[in-house]
Amino acid sequence: MILSNKPFPNSMLWTVGIAITLFCATGIAALAGWLPTSFSQAGRGTVEVAPLAPPVAAKVHTPQAAHAQTQAQAQPLLAPVKCIDCGVIESTREIAVKGEGSGLGAAGGAVLGGLLGNQVGGGRGKDIATVVGAVGGVVAGNEIEKRAKSTKSYEVTVRLDDGSTRVVSEANPPSWRTGDHVKLVEGSIRAN
Repeated sequence: MILSNKPFPNSMLWTVGIAITLFCATGIAALAGWLPTSFSQAGRGTVEVAPLAPPVAAKVHTPQAAHAQTQAQAQPLLAPVKCIDCGVIESTREIAVKGEGSGLGAAGGAVLGGLLGNQVGGGRGKDIATVVGAVGGVVAGNEIEKRAKSTKSYEVTVRLDDGSTRVVSEANPPSWRTGDHVKLVEGSIRAN
């Protein structure tokens, strides 16, 4: 029994057929577990998400497949990016570097020591005192020149986030304190 004399539109048949096919495919996928599930967490506060485990591959007994499986298992999960040049000031140490004597201090000391030694005693004693004064002046003048030319430098030890340490030399007293978080940039220390 036909209800109407109009032919059923072809586009309507296609639309209904596609809708039924999609509905069935979605139902099959849900039953097979191919679709992800979602559960409402309303009223429970925060949602904790478990980390994804690497997929377990089926065991294949070919050398290439075994090598690929070991390579896949050996690769660690991606970790957050860390600053490789960041760390904490561990210690600061002052280094005194003695200067080099050029001979001017020794010569000046010999003259001055000889003049002072010449003022002591008389006769042979005066000659001995002059020589002893000159030798003492050489030693004292050389040491005074070295101390006058001495410099100070500073070694700052930085413990990097990866556990290693680096020592940075600075000519001026550092403004960093033990425990400050810093970053090493081209051999110098910067604020982190």
